[in-house]
Amino acid sequence: MTSDAVRRGRRGSPREEPSGSARAVAAGDRVPVGGTTAFRGGVPHGEGGRRARAGAAFAGARKAVGESGPGPEPVIRSRVRPAHSRATDARVRPAHSRATDAVGRAHKELYEPVRPVTPHPVVEGFVDPRVPVSVEIEACRGAVDS
Repeated sequence: MTSDAVRRGRRGSPREEPSGSARAVAAGDRVPVGGTTAFRGGVPHGEGGRRARAGAAFAGARKAVGESGPGPEPVIRSRVRPAHSRATDARVRPAHSRATDAVGRAHKELYEPVRPVTPHPVVEGFVDPRVPVSVEIEACRGAVDS
């Protein structure tokens, strides 16, 4: 594949340049989009809790795919990583369930018709503690249900 066949998109995240990463990479029929949060210019978007923030993060990731292809239909994989609530040991499991349930509902609202492959691991946290969830998606241009 030549460099002409690969396009790299940047959002201007403060972590892109130091880490040598791109927001999205369109390579052939694939468009993977890296970790996306509900932050724009250092300001959180999505009023409310995890569900609203997950929805805003998915909107940002879908926008990156849209710059290289159509809307949510070609999404074949999504990765949802909610940060766990700061709960005591006795409450960790319920806190994990609440975290995954909230972002799962946001995911379902967007992707139920296309049902991409989606793991939901709960992570310890993110570089910015105000980030409750990070999402990644991968689209395949020309993806058609059979």
